[in-house]
Amino acid sequence: MDNTAAKSLALRVSVISIIVNILLAVFKLIAGILGKSSAMISDAIHSASDFMTTFAVIAGINISHKKADEDHPYGHERMECLVAIGVSVVLLIVGVGIGWSGILKIINRNTIPLVTPGLLALIAAIVGIAVKEWMYWFTILAARKTKSEILKADAWHHRSDGLSSIGSLIGIAGARMGLPIMDPIASIVICAFIIKVAVDIIISSTRKLTDTSCDKETVEQIRRVISEQEGVLSIDSLMTRSFASRFFVDVEIGVDSRLSLQEAHDIAEKVHQEIETAFDDAKHCMVHVNPHHVETLPQT
Repeated sequence: MDNTAAKSLALRVSVISIIVNILLAVFKLIAGILGKSSAMISDAIHSASDFMTTFAVIAGINISHKKADEDHPYGHERMECLVAIGVSVVLLIVGVGIGWSGILKIINRNTIPLVTPGLLALIAAIVGIAVKEWMYWFTILAARKTKSEILKADAWHHRSDGLSSIGSLIGIAGARMGLPIMDPIASIVICAFIIKVAVDIIISSTRKLTDTSCDKETVEQIRRVISEQEGVLSIDSLMTRSFASRFFVDVEIGVDSRLSLQEAHDIAEKVHQEIETAFDDAKHCMVHVNPHHVETLPQT
């Protein structure tokens, strides 16, 4: 998918996410207040954080898809990872807040009696699960198409909200069956899910900012493509480094030392073109040519 199409799809998904999350957050908040459920109110706050972070996602998409300029000759793709980390930090803070709120309710349950949630809160939890799971798949499929780390983070933000609603459903149902302590316990369980997702995305995005190499399978595929090019006698060095959702390739090839400069250049150019054609995520391939001395049999 080209840069313009990827940006257009990512922005369209983000706008839809904002609209759905605003409506869902308002519905959950009303249901939590009227249904007297702390778990559902926490769930509503989580949904609200979703649409707020999506604004950051839109900003990140616009910046990361800017063309290379004098100050950023390699482009702006790494801004995706920075925004993804920012979104995940917000997600982490929200998760800790939800968990702490649940812990306080359990600690203070003797001084502040726990209230049994109403039926509306239960219905809101079921609706939240269905909507957020749909939003997860809607966003993650777009993330895979565009190879966007920001959309991936946003998709998991949706799923964490869905997990939040599952926790709310269990807590509210348990409280309505005579165990009101289940409501704040659900908030703590929700917290654990959210923190796990946030930490995973932070680690993944950080790795993509630190020039880690491609996975072994991709490196072997690159090596195979290079070896198949006519005139390549050896691969003396092959290095890859990640650049947000894309990667650079630096390779040294050995060619017949008896070739002219033009002939050696043509082989290197062929390798360069084949790598960038075969791998959509290859941002650039740099090829260095080394002379390979071919042994010849003595004439008799």
